[in-house]
Amino acid sequence: MSLKLLQPGTQPLGQFDGYDADYLTVKGGEIATFGSVLTFGQPGVTQSGFDKAAYDAFDGYVNPSSVAKRPVVTHTFSGAGVLPGVSSASRPLMLTDDGILGYGTLFGSVVGGVVGQQVNGPNSFTGPVLGPATQLGSGKITLWDKQGLYAVSLDACDTAATTGLQPTNTSLDVGAAISFNASGQLTPVATGVGQLGVTVARLVEFATNGSLVTTPNSLVAALNSPSGTTPGPRSFAYAVFWFNPPAL
Repeated sequence: MSLKLLQPGTQPLGQFDGYDADYLTVKGGEIATFGSVLTFGQPGVTQSGFDKAAYDAFDGYVNPSSVAKRPVVTHTFSGAGVLPGVSSASRPLMLTDDGILGYGTLFGSVVGGVVGQQVNGPNSFTGPVLGPATQLGSGKITLWDKQGLYAVSLDACDTAATTGLQPTNTSLDVGAAISFNASGQLTPVATGVGQLGVTVARLVEFATNGSLVTTPNSLVAALNSPSGTTPGPRSFAYAVFWFNPPAL
């Protein structure tokens, strides 16, 4: 759903084009890196067969083996659609900060709808988004490449209950090493499904969304309540971690 900036680094990158095959699947908080795509002699905004981008993305290029290429940002490290040369050994490694839920829309989202069926809670979403996602307007992805304290919503991490970056994974403790999988999702080193074995962060804690306005059940329900509900545990929404990607 989103990346939260707690005590982040400074000056994020925002000028690089997202790879067409995966830039609209960004939720926020995935690990991303640079790849390269073929570029046309003139801006290939409408040129068939070339990765599309805003005109300013064609201001520069590299020319390996006399083939013009330009940089793009991708969070896909293996499997279908992966760019040549992009792997867990690619550098730099950065956190994405764009998406649809939680931020990135012009008019927010629908609440209510037909007989009030569309209700958006702190950790749930049912109504349609009104307006485009951030990256849809420019094709670019915001990236945080410097060390600092960040949080990522749990739905954007590896969601496997017992091996992913989730509160239900009982093998995790403060300081646990965090890697990423082929889709760029954060996942614990050595236990995450498909994790690529590169430590990019250290777990600090799992946290709620911090809101007391949408009062959680753990604060209002009494034991043996007439309503039939009982006090529940806190509802965690974010994984808090210290991001410190490996050097070149």
